Amino acid sequence: MTLAILFISTITTPVFAQSTVTLYGLIDEGFDYTNNVAGSNVYELQSGYAQGSRWGLRGTEDLGSGLSAIFKLENGFNVNNGRLGQGGLMFGRQAYVGISSNQFGFVTLGRQYDSVVDYLAQTTANGNWAGYLFSHPYDNDNTDNSFRVNNTVKYTSPTIAGFQFGGTYSFSNDTNFANNRQYSLGAQYTTGGLLLAAAYLQANNPSATAGGAINNGGDENFVGSKLRIFGAGASYTFGSANVGVAYTNTYVANPTASGYVGDITPAAGTLSSLRFQNFEINGKYQFTSAFYAGAMYTYTRADFNSTAGKLNPSYQMVGWMADYNLSKRTDLYVQGVYQHVGGDQTGTVLDFAYVPGAADVSSAQNQVVARVAIRHKF
Repeated sequence: MTLAILFISTITTPVFAQSTVTLYGLIDEGFDYTNNVAGSNVYELQSGYAQGSRWGLRGTEDLGSGLSAIFKLENGFNVNNGRLGQGGLMFGRQAYVGISSNQFGFVTLGRQYDSVVDYLAQTTANGNWAGYLFSHPYDNDNTDNSFRVNNTVKYTSPTIAGFQFGGTYSFSNDTNFANNRQYSLGAQYTTGGLLLAAAYLQANNPSATAGGAINNGGDENFVGSKLRIFGAGASYTFGSANVGVAYTNTYVANPTASGYVGDITPAAGTLSSLRFQNFEINGKYQFTSAFYAGAMYTYTRADFNSTAGKLNPSYQMVGWMADYNLSKRTDLYVQGVYQHVGGDQTGTVLDFAYVPGAADVSSAQNQVVARVAIRHKF
């Protein structure tokens, strides 16, 4: 009798959808040297350069018929003082929920990455294996996540014969529908060791409001009336080597400030627009399963358009990195980056070298930043 009751209770137990929740994270901490900050050397501990220090939760729930509910909550923080990153947001790196379909792709809602980050950044050194210090000047093209986009609906397609595409639309959440909104599109194609990628982004009045697509409390690269970024890139892996090339074009209308170096208003005239064209080549070689080294060169030409005329400053950056894995989760790395500013003088802070991640702006046209660090993943 007891066996019969057990059998009946077993076959009548309801079947619940399978769900998983994963806690994960990364800690990146190291020693930085900057050779020129107002004419002096700076030695400091800094957090999150090769990758941003973070912890997060991600989860899925099987809804049946090839559908799943998905979510991610990801926090950024500073190891040195324990403070929240991204302007003090609790989940400043990412925070979204959505639905995924094996057949149709993903739709997610919340604070997310744009299509430049999702697709094009992987062809750059900073967006792939090197991180913050290797960003293009002032991270003008956002390939290193100077900003995420809030209030965002994102679509990501499934991968079909090596091709994947997607896009985002970020609401302004303002009575003026276009005031601080954002939209982007991107695509990738992979076959064998080849990756081809392209992306486009536009933001209207970025950082103009605290509740819009780009938040002025901790997310911005440039403040202006319009931000437009587009570009394309490729990378190719053959044996133990990988080579990448990327071109990005960033246009800012009526710019007033940079999130990195502050006010960029010229002493004479009015700055009507600012454009950066970035040309990058990078390479990495995996010497052993535990050790790789890589290098990058970027040339950036800027168009500084003001009522006083047009000027063309230029920026050259060279970077190198070596990384050694102590285990599957822990590695040591060393990096160095040199920047030289040339071309026309604008009479603004843009005339002085500034490596993204440096302690501050150089007092001259050259700057070097070096870093030795440990990274642990869990």
